[in-house]
Amino acid sequence: QVQLVESGGGLVQAGGSLRLSCTPSISISSSSAMGWYRQAPGKQRELVASITRAGTTNYADSVKGRFTISRDTFKNTVYLQMNSLKPEDTAVYYCNANFGGGYWGQGTQVTVSS
Repeated sequence: QVQLVESGGGLVQAGGSLRLSCTPSISISSSSAMGWYRQAPGKQRELVASITRAGTTNYADSVKGRFTISRDTFKNTVYLQMNSLKPEDTAVYYCNANFGGGYWGQGTQVTVSS
């Protein structure tokens, strides 16, 4: 069973930054793609950003220019750098990875105060 360990959430003021980390229990090079999703109260889970094994990235329109997804194969970690945070970015953020099947992390809370 693949496990994804997330960290980096917290409380930040609007305009601030946070960096989320996701470390799987197996090599990220084994994954065809990894991504970050978020779910706000009363809303559906939505894709925030993704990165393929080839390094191709994809972003939700609402975060383009503010968030950056990256990966470090030496540290076996995928990151989500979040800048210029807004109150509407408040949500539980989940790491997702495709290792021949989809796997989810436990989620990390991001709260942006106005």
